[in-house]
Amino acid sequence: MKKQMDRDQAELLAISGLQFIAGDPEQLARFLALSGVAPADLRDSAGSADFLSGVLDFFLGNEATLLAFTASAGCDPSEIMTARNLLSRSQHE
Repeated sequence: MKKQMDRDQAELLAISGLQFIAGDPEQLARFLALSGVAPADLRDSAGSADFLSGVLDFFLGNEATLLAFTASAGCDPSEIMTARNLLSRSQHE
């Protein structure tokens, strides 16, 4: 039986996603363009649940990128939505 994801695990998954994006110049340029975040602000932004939720939204918006990341991270694509929902919920608590 699979263990339920908690907020800390959701944050770690999103941070791993950000590292994945940062490792690919094309994906990084796309992410920066879509998010409006300056490259110099990435590290500071990574502490925000709202920003991390946006990182996961980036994957959810492109199936090929989602599948590449989840294969790299060794997780199921459904975990991205679970993590995104946890981070989004924490913004409103």
